Amino acid sequence: MKQNVLTRYRVMAYVTAIWLLVFTAAIIAKYGFETGDTMLISQIHGVLFIVYVVFAFDLGSKAKWPFGKLLWVLAAGCIPFASFFVEPKVSREARALVTDPAPAAAKA
Repeated sequence: MKQNVLTRYRVMAYVTAIWLLVFTAAIIAKYGFETGDTMLISQIHGVLFIVYVVFAFDLGSKAKWPFGKLLWVLAAGCIPFASFFVEPKVSREARALVTDPAPAAAKA
């Protein structure tokens, strides 16, 4: 597995988690205090979440995760603050599977 697969996942995990927190705050403001609109924020988060799902599936297929683990990683993207705890663990496990292309380039 290449490093860029893990990097794409990590970036999208954090970006999606931050937008989920922004969306959660907007929902609280809208329904709790009857201020603001959530349409634009929800659409941005929705698009980012779809990209996150694609990158998580890509990482999971290359890391050969069981389906249950993949579902847990995807569920972490739906729960506020969960990605901040799940992403480091997933990255630590996946980092061991990353192949280093530098020695192969040195031989050529």
